[in-house]
Amino acid sequence: MTNGDLSGMNGIFWRRAFPLFAVTILALNTVNVFTEIQDRPGVHWIYPVIQQYTSALTAIACLPIALVAYRIAPLDSTPRWRVLAVHIAGLLVFSSVHVLGFYALRLPIFAALDIPYQYVVPDRFIYELRKDALGYFIGVTAFWALLRAYGWPPSSPSTTAPATFDIRDGAKVVRTPVADILAVSSAGNYVEFVLADGRKPLMRSSLAAIEAELAPLGFVRTHRSWLVNAARVTELRPEKSGDYAVGLGGLEAPLSRRFPEALARLRAG
Repeated sequence: MTNGDLSGMNGIFWRRAFPLFAVTILALNTVNVFTEIQDRPGVHWIYPVIQQYTSALTAIACLPIALVAYRIAPLDSTPRWRVLAVHIAGLLVFSSVHVLGFYALRLPIFAALDIPYQYVVPDRFIYELRKDALGYFIGVTAFWALLRAYGWPPSSPSTTAPATFDIRDGAKVVRTPVADILAVSSAGNYVEFVLADGRKPLMRSSLAAIEAELAPLGFVRTHRSWLVNAARVTELRPEKSGDYAVGLGGLEAPLSRRFPEALARLRAG
């Protein structure tokens, strides 16, 4: 992984974002408790207390799901459709675990108190999903803002301390200056790094995970199977199909017409 990058993101999440989000969730659910007690005077106060706080606790426990989705697809990465797809999937997992989690908590609590409780999960899931969607996307956006406020991703590396990336090639770790990585391509369950000195080490990972780490350091997704180092691009050559070939010294990588943001960024230099 990129030295310091993911640890920096994780540190901001656990030290800053997680406590902030946890306190916010507990505060909102506390307000909901008093609102329900006032609006439903015929219902015993224990119902809203158990319902709201089991929901709050499981929502807090689900926060790392959103972190994983953000690591796979930061909000400012490309292509945009992939960012949206990853976070929709993240929301569905978040909401599913949230609903099943608070349901699993409520059943033994109400049973221990000998209080009847009925909750049909399939019938209520869409209702909960709508509420979770609002909180999820507000939370992800707030996390993005916190990362920027605390200076992540790190500023451009200095000449005395160049950014490096650890390529785990089997049991061996190849610590490589990011500037020496020309491109990264998908190779089944692995990714292949093309280095300036001609080496092509393999690392067991998905290209999406590598993109999340290298995109802040100037790498651009040009194809579903390729990332290129924008700083090493020497040529953009149009093809008859509407695609482009990206020259990186002695290497050529494809640039699909399905990635117009990548073309615009590389043209801008």
